[in-house]
Amino acid sequence: MLHQIYPNKKSKQFIASLVFSAGLLSGCSSTTEDGEVNAGRKQFLVIPSSQITQMSADAYEKTKAEAKSKGALDRNSAQVRKVQDIANRLTPHTSVFRKDAPSWEWEVHVISSPELNAYCMPGGKIIFYTGIIEKLGLTDGEIAAIMGHEIAHALREHGRERMSEALIQQVGLSVLLATGKVNENYAGALGAVTNLAITLPHSRAHESEADAMGVELMARAGFDPNEAVHLWQKMSQASGGQKPPEILSTHPADKTRIQKIQSLIPKIMPLYQATQG
Repeated sequence: MLHQIYPNKKSKQFIASLVFSAGLLSGCSSTTEDGEVNAGRKQFLVIPSSQITQMSADAYEKTKAEAKSKGALDRNSAQVRKVQDIANRLTPHTSVFRKDAPSWEWEVHVISSPELNAYCMPGGKIIFYTGIIEKLGLTDGEIAAIMGHEIAHALREHGRERMSEALIQQVGLSVLLATGKVNENYAGALGAVTNLAITLPHSRAHESEADAMGVELMARAGFDPNEAVHLWQKMSQASGGQKPPEILSTHPADKTRIQKIQSLIPKIMPLYQATQG
């Protein structure tokens, strides 16, 4: 799109400068408060939050409609109630990280599918797949660990952050090509190095943030944070050791993830204990 509208080099440099300047201004902020796990890292955000939320809402409605057409939406009423009840315990505590989050239009559905998957879209739209609940034999606490993790992604606006970074990378590379700073032969190599050095580690950082925030959310909601360790042990067993090396993965290695969660438990456990009266 930018190439078609701004065909000359000077224009490309100008638009890149504008986008980069906007990124610097908006990047000096955080979408969340610290909480007990210090989740207030500064973020690089140039895409409007409202745009991401609307895109997510549209995708959520499409996913629901497709599942409903296949008779796969909310088939097991007891299972749906369980997942919704867990969400109702977790979501009030999102205020620790974002004051506006409890008033989001939260919605929870369960789709019958063998997938080991669950997610929370920006704005609080949650989907669980029966596969992850049934194949792993998840306890309520383990469901809470997954849900807390996915809610944390939404609170932290990781998707918006990744899209903002991708936009800047795309514009930056096009400007380098247009100005002759790199040639076509090196563009592919540059993209690969950027992916390994920046994109993948940053994605792993997002996963670690979501783990930490999720553990805090579940503890505040009265779920034993040790259940998060049990969850990732189950996930590791389910993967059968088929995951790629950590350096080439968007997720931390299971061992790394478990160790980091265990290191947080002494700090988080008092929050859980306070709910036990």
